[in-house]
Amino acid sequence: MISGRVRRALLFLPLLLFSTACQQSAAASETIVRAPLAKHRASEGEGLKSAIFAGGCFWGVEGVFSHVKGVKSAISGYHGGTRARADYKAVSAGRTLHAEAVKVTYDPAVVRYDQLLRIFFSVTADPTLKNRQGPDIGAHYRAALVPVTAGQRKVAAAYLRQMEKSGIWKRPIVTGIESYQRFYRAETYHQDFMLKNPRHPYILRWDAPKVRGLAKLFPKHFQKRFTKR
Repeated sequence: MISGRVRRALLFLPLLLFSTACQQSAAASETIVRAPLAKHRASEGEGLKSAIFAGGCFWGVEGVFSHVKGVKSAISGYHGGTRARADYKAVSAGRTLHAEAVKVTYDPAVVRYDQLLRIFFSVTADPTLKNRQGPDIGAHYRAALVPVTAGQRKVAAAYLRQMEKSGIWKRPIVTGIESYQRFYRAETYHQDFMLKNPRHPYILRWDAPKVRGLAKLFPKHFQKRFTKR
């Protein structure tokens, strides 16, 4: 028979789990939009390429890109700041200069960088929000593009200008481009989080709709299989 003390501990367990996870609020789910087709196409040659995307809690960013054809890996981590402070407790407390981010390695013969940008702003990140995404607030949840080559930077800058002129978003575009510094891999339990925790309340509320949006808006790019890191 379970004692009263144990029963109370079990009731509070979900709250304890949320205290160390991305936040959850009563706010409505994020809006899925159809971002414009990029006028400036990426030309990246042969071989695998990598780019970094920051767009709020890295669980959803990783989850979306892991369902994109041509993506070979999506690794959750921290961009910027120092190695010594690149841990979840410090970053999520807003005590560092890092951003929660995802390093995406992809085959440009299957999906180009400009197409990844379009997917990112259609279903993953709201480019009009500053230092927040969805229920998560703080500079470490900022949306930012981190190109790792001069070619990617040129494509990213052109696409942000195109987005601003498109009229799709009613508020100003505030997502910026950050120079690549260092990317630090996040703790193991954050990797493939959506795959490992499909019934997690945060995933169900905030991130599963993004994957459904990907399937709806970009069926040619969507794959049902989750690409593990």
